Amino acid sequence: MQKYLLILAVLISYGVDGQIRFGQKSSPASDGVAINYSSPREYEIADIRVQGVQFLDNNALISLSGLRVGDKIKIPGDEISAAIKKLWKQGIIGNVSIEAEKIEGDKIWLIITLSERPRLTKYEFKGANKSQIAELKDKVDLVRGKILTDVVIKNTELSVKRYFEGKGYLNAEVKIKQQKDTLLANSVNIVIIVEKNQKVKVKNINFYGDDNFTAAKLRSKLKNTGEKPRIGLPVDLIEKTLMVLKPKNLFYFLTHKKETSTRELKEYLGEQVNVNVFKSAKFVRSEFEEDKKGLITFYNSKGYRDAEIVTDSVYSIDRKYLNVDININPGNKYRFRDIIWSGNYIYDDAFLDRVLGIEKGDVYDLELVNKKLNYNPTGADISSLYMDDGYLFFRVNPVEVSVSQDSIDLEMRLYEGPQATINEVTISGNDKTNDHVVLREIRTLPGEKFSRSELIRTQRELSQLGYFDPEQVNPVPKPNPADETVDIEWQLVERPNDQVELSGGWGGTFGFVGTLGLSFNNFSVKNIPHLDKWRPLPMGDGQKLSVRMQANGRRYQSYSMSFNEPWLGGRKPNNFGVNFSHSAQRSLNLSNETIGKLQVSGATVSLGRRVTWPDDYFTVSNSFSYQKYTLQGSLTSFYGFSGDSHSLTFNNTLARNSVDNPMYPRTGSSLSLSASFTPPYSLWSKLDYENASSQDLYNLLEYHKWNLDFKYYLKLAGNLVLAPRAHFGMLGSYTDKVGVGPFERFQLGGDGLTGQNFLLGTDVIGLRGYENNVITPTDANGTKGGTMFTKFVMELRYPISLNPSATIYVLTFFEGGNNWNNLDNFNPYNLYRSAGLGVRIFMPAFGLLGLDWGYGLDPAPGSLEVSGPQFHFSIGQQIR
Repeated sequence: MQKYLLILAVLISYGVDGQIRFGQKSSPASDGVAINYSSPREYEIADIRVQGVQFLDNNALISLSGLRVGDKIKIPGDEISAAIKKLWKQGIIGNVSIEAEKIEGDKIWLIITLSERPRLTKYEFKGANKSQIAELKDKVDLVRGKILTDVVIKNTELSVKRYFEGKGYLNAEVKIKQQKDTLLANSVNIVIIVEKNQKVKVKNINFYGDDNFTAAKLRSKLKNTGEKPRIGLPVDLIEKTLMVLKPKNLFYFLTHKKETSTRELKEYLGEQVNVNVFKSAKFVRSEFEEDKKGLITFYNSKGYRDAEIVTDSVYSIDRKYLNVDININPGNKYRFRDIIWSGNYIYDDAFLDRVLGIEKGDVYDLELVNKKLNYNPTGADISSLYMDDGYLFFRVNPVEVSVSQDSIDLEMRLYEGPQATINEVTISGNDKTNDHVVLREIRTLPGEKFSRSELIRTQRELSQLGYFDPEQVNPVPKPNPADETVDIEWQLVERPNDQVELSGGWGGTFGFVGTLGLSFNNFSVKNIPHLDKWRPLPMGDGQKLSVRMQANGRRYQSYSMSFNEPWLGGRKPNNFGVNFSHSAQRSLNLSNETIGKLQVSGATVSLGRRVTWPDDYFTVSNSFSYQKYTLQGSLTSFYGFSGDSHSLTFNNTLARNSVDNPMYPRTGSSLSLSASFTPPYSLWSKLDYENASSQDLYNLLEYHKWNLDFKYYLKLAGNLVLAPRAHFGMLGSYTDKVGVGPFERFQLGGDGLTGQNFLLGTDVIGLRGYENNVITPTDANGTKGGTMFTKFVMELRYPISLNPSATIYVLTFFEGGNNWNNLDNFNPYNLYRSAGLGVRIFMPAFGLLGLDWGYGLDPAPGSLEVSGPQFHFSIGQQIR
């Protein structure tokens, strides 16, 4: 059958003016009657066919057009134009036309002719480095097989450009080049070409319209937008100074000098000097907008409630620098006048005034008011007063009821509501840890009144377990006002916490040096027989099992195993632990023969519990330990002793720990006082101590040993934390006729790692900036090791990553310490000082890794020159 075509619309395309154009022409109908375009006629669609597509679904395209078989349409009319527009708006086709394949009577057969847009095969970047490309791949929404529409290409270009603008490349240029894929039909590869150009930095930030605060002060409130560092050369000041120093001008200056105000000096220094290395000078528009809000918040906190930024201008100086001008209208400065309470029945006005702590005449600060009402991290607030007593539905709304001249009256409108009772407590996310391990730490129990402080405390306790990501321990209260109850869901995210310590090397003439340590921190003894609960080991009950082996050829071997159950009996936090260890240290000659040997074997059993007085951050633990020392050969000269020595000690430790996060503490403190005692054998022994040999004298060791450790964490700004700490230790004897024995003495200096020099029976204390154990005094008998030490540390820490898979932070430190062989020589002001930098990396599989560079500021004992730079490495522990 001869086919007559009626082209209703062909090749929709965008013209230079961006409008859609339609092309039309007429054709005779199949019944021989030409269609009259000046007189539209109605047809019934008999069939719709699609051609020209390879990957798209024909039926889906027909559906998208809005045309249906059986529909009646007018030709010419709006239905065909609308169908073309609908198909075009999908963005997945290049060209489209709808034609009449044939017409019979009042029926019409339509054919939709399409050309598909190409699909993406692959893409690549040019002009960006590897790390930038890795980040860009997360920014752009490009995947193999994606249809390349104009919107996709434009969005990709904008995403890449915004990324580089965020890096300070404000003049970055991005072009996308398409290349036909010769292997796949209707497919293209694209090349994203980046021309970064120079980074654009902020040269000057200028403030106008206000003289209440110095420009330097206002710049400091822009947290993310900073100026290029500079140290100006005040030529005018130098010239004036030289003029003044001339003899003929000096007398006049001294008799007519003009005092410079502190404000003028600050303004001058602020313009001449900018050495803030912690703030970037790159300009990012989104961060600048946030900084403007912070600037207004600062003005509000100083009483300027009506402060506003009238205008701001960001303009380029050249291709490298730009300036920022900010025009501020501070408005009037306001103060508090009357504070009125309404809706309060449980607490009277006077009591609420004391908790609020704002006096009449104080500078008006609505942010301070909200902090004192809702959440005050440094003290009491009104909300905690109510919510700690179960009033979960409590609300308070401060309303300005009067503003006159420079004073504001506030009305605190309270809704106390009923007390809420905890109905149900659920936990989620603990895939490996058993429910009872989590539930025993929870203080928000069903049937009890809701308490916000107990909610926060539970969050801390779960973070301290080490089984979950501390940053994602999330309590979700679900209030039920109808029955005055609340459900609480604890959302947890587990993280790996088993650790492997594996290291090795060659120790020259001493042979292989290796360490293997395994710590299973969420172990379960009761699941050992149940192989189906091994993941891959029996775990989930919060117990800890550790095994460690260390060897340095024949010179040193050490083996230890420990087990810890934090909830003995399952009802109370009674911490039970047991430890076994055996170590051997040998002295070798050039023929690798043993000429001296020290063996130490021991066992410890401990039991600790949490106490509620003075508060429930305290714990008390007690332990019994037995150690056997066997010393012979050349090593006797170091210890001043030969033979066997036995030590039976009782240890009592009182500790308080309120830090908020075990991996990167920001707030809280840690205090530990430990005392160890051996039996005072000399009180009942018949041994002639004046004439006894060292072997008889130290066969049964007697001593008392004290250690005090204190740590404090203070958040300065954001995650910047100041972490001071102090450590003290003392080893004493019950009687002078025995004295202090050769073991358990202190050695100071270096990494602080036990076994670092393979000397047993000593307490190793680190002091960065000095060589290992270099600060080790010798007593009158030739025994090495101190009986008293002190150490002070000041650290400033900042996190690089708080990701649970790798917590990383950098630090700078200043510390000092010393070690004495008796109390008479003790002088807490005589310290060996050092300063330096370090980094800490915590990975669940390996524990805490540390690297420090310390510079010793004083000469080490026996040296005339300062200790100088030293590198220190630590693993599995904080340097004490």
